[in-house]
Amino acid sequence: DATEAFLVASRALVDVAARSLTEVDDVTLAQFRALVVLSRCEAVTIGELADSLAVQPSTATRLCDRLERKRLVRRFPGASTDRRETALRLTTQGRRLVERVTARRRRDIAAITASMSPRDRLRAINGLASFSRAAGELPPIDPFGWAGAK
Repeated sequence: DATEAFLVASRALVDVAARSLTEVDDVTLAQFRALVVLSRCEAVTIGELADSLAVQPSTATRLCDRLERKRLVRRFPGASTDRRETALRLTTQGRRLVERVTARRRRDIAAITASMSPRDRLRAINGLASFSRAAGELPPIDPFGWAGAK
């Protein structure tokens, strides 16, 4: 059954995600999710971050308080005329953390997929791409501009 197969696969992917954070001091999975959202844009408001994470703005504010204390994000006035609006950006340290954790995940996933037959790997790629679109996941982007780099 498809639901069961995706549940099992999601457990494996959650395990990969959790392992990728073991080398990172004091950053939770929720905090890392916020850093990933911030890595996709130049600047994000607290409200936009809350929407992306499906949490209340007050929860996003507390999350950002912790990330700011860790020097992973920086707040600055938003672009609108509303002086209460606050925008967020990753710091260099925050961007490096996202890069390092993502590289670890990429390495672990590559090792897993290398053990699959080419035929099964292609089927998995197609199935996961379809699942991601159905779930409304954004297509992969290159937040660091390295796709064209040699």
